[in-house]
Amino acid sequence: MRVIAGEAKGRTLKAVPGMNTRPTTDKVKEAVFSMIGPYFDGGMALDLFAGTGGLGIEAWSRGIEKTVFIDREKISVDTIKQNVQTVNMGSAAEIYRNDAERALKALAKRGQRFRLVFLDPPYKMISMDSLMAQLVENQLLEQDAIIVVEHDAAHLYPEQLEHFEQLKHSKYGDIAVSIYHYYNSVSHDGGETDVHE
Repeated sequence: MRVIAGEAKGRTLKAVPGMNTRPTTDKVKEAVFSMIGPYFDGGMALDLFAGTGGLGIEAWSRGIEKTVFIDREKISVDTIKQNVQTVNMGSAAEIYRNDAERALKALAKRGQRFRLVFLDPPYKMISMDSLMAQLVENQLLEQDAIIVVEHDAAHLYPEQLEHFEQLKHSKYGDIAVSIYHYYNSVSHDGGETDVHE
């Protein structure tokens, strides 16, 4: 597992010890970033079920200004810290041990807004549409934010959700990636945003 492109290209990242965490493969990671735009001009990313931190680190390597990493498992948080150190992220990384819903409330109190959000939970969790609604409720998203949901290919998330439209859905074996665009309903004109390859 490595950083594919950008500032930290080629750096090898550690996996979380044990079998409870299945990191996003380099192949899937490369596909995700080709879909959402290979490089970024600043902004903040949220890696909510961070695991190894690989997605959030990749986003930073490609130009995101800062990534907030959240995971509830101490072993994952320790791994993220090691990986962040490996790529020299320094103050561009914030790492917290917390569960997703509590973390969103804590981030809302700080008034943070995210341009890019990764939701890569354990595959038995199929409530990411509910979590996306909480991102809106807590006012954590910039207008036109992109949400990347990695999930079991057997589960289908709706193409349309309140405040979100699905831009892309792709399968990679038993893994699927669904990418959503966030819009504030007041300013949404119904136009499509193209992030296709």
